Amino acid sequence: MDRRESIKTMLIGALGTGALLNRCAPSKAERTKLQNVYDFSSYGRTAEEKQRDVDLFAENFFTDHQFETVAVLCDLILPATDTAGSASDAHVPAFIDFMVKDAPSWQDDFQIGITWLDAYSKQKFGYDFVLLTHAQQMEIIEEIAYPDKATEVTQPGVDFYREIRNITLTGYYTTQMGWDDLGYVGNRPNVWDGVPEEVLKKHGLEYEPEWLAKCVDQSKRDVTAEWDEGGNLIS
Repeated sequence: MDRRESIKTMLIGALGTGALLNRCAPSKAERTKLQNVYDFSSYGRTAEEKQRDVDLFAENFFTDHQFETVAVLCDLILPATDTAGSASDAHVPAFIDFMVKDAPSWQDDFQIGITWLDAYSKQKFGYDFVLLTHAQQMEIIEEIAYPDKATEVTQPGVDFYREIRNITLTGYYTTQMGWDDLGYVGNRPNVWDGVPEEVLKKHGLEYEPEWLAKCVDQSKRDVTAEWDEGGNLIS
């Protein structure tokens, strides 16, 4: 074996060992709770509703492994871009953990879905989903992301992926990060300075200087208009 082949063998061995180590000890998703991110006291809640929030925040629904799986899936669905953070950056996994506690009807679906995903990952690649490489994870996602590709084997995964995708998008695009990503600014007062000049000319119209001064002068936008008894604008 020549030197080049020896180096290649050493590199391949090192890469293989690194992959194995990564699979044995994956990084844990930060287990942030929503009450540590948002101020829930700033909007109207009854005393009973506030207490229910406290009770929901007091415990976790997902195990650490389940939470890690949810976090990985969230970031595969909405990864970070050059202009926006990932789903995890927006604390979507914590949102999902809260929502499945708030809506118990989802709990079985998520637990069964994660169990199925790990079983399928082990059958296909020998490891739980969070321990797979990104390429392997995406290969499984490709199998369960499209309902028309569902088979008898993958149908549970398709159903689970649909649910987690929907709640991930809901969680992300109801945060400031999600609004910024969409460019959504909500309902805000704007400044109207009249019909554009080119539109007026197109229809053979023009503003009367008196009305223009009274109605389109933005320094007077907070002044209530007044009319005389003859219907003439006086201020």
